[in-house]
Amino acid sequence: MAEQKTNVMRILEKKKISYQAHSYPHGKEPVDGATVARLLGQDPQQVYKTLVAQGHSKNYYVFVIPVEDTLDLKKAAKAAGEKSVEMIHVSELPALTGYVRGGCSPIGMKKRFATFFDSGVERLGTVMVSAGKIGWQIELSPSALLEVTGGKTAPLTADVSHSCLCK
Repeated sequence: MAEQKTNVMRILEKKKISYQAHSYPHGKEPVDGATVARLLGQDPQQVYKTLVAQGHSKNYYVFVIPVEDTLDLKKAAKAAGEKSVEMIHVSELPALTGYVRGGCSPIGMKKRFATFFDSGVERLGTVMVSAGKIGWQIELSPSALLEVTGGKTAPLTADVSHSCLCK
């Protein structure tokens, strides 16, 4: 399949940031991130999803975490310096970011929002995020991703290892 250039790829090329594009088969509906990781033969801890939330102050924030993990809203609020944050409704995503669900990238949104990556990204050699279009991912170094997004790292995911259903 010939590589299609997305806006994300053009931004990276303009900034001379090295990346590798990956495509995966898809229908009209987006697939979940774990499926994308499996289709690309990647460790789900290396493939990150982009989530958008609104803080108590009404400011918007971008949180980027591994595809199989869950965003801890308290940790996200703390990272953003907010009293609280809530996920935006998926219907708000295109107007706010320029991206659709399943194709939302932390790079190249309509407006630059404060962006936070789960701190686990620092341990990775490369990380994959959406290339801004369903069916396409980009792989690049975490440092390059942090640089191009102006992102910061913080603990963001729910700690499921301590959850207990015992009585």
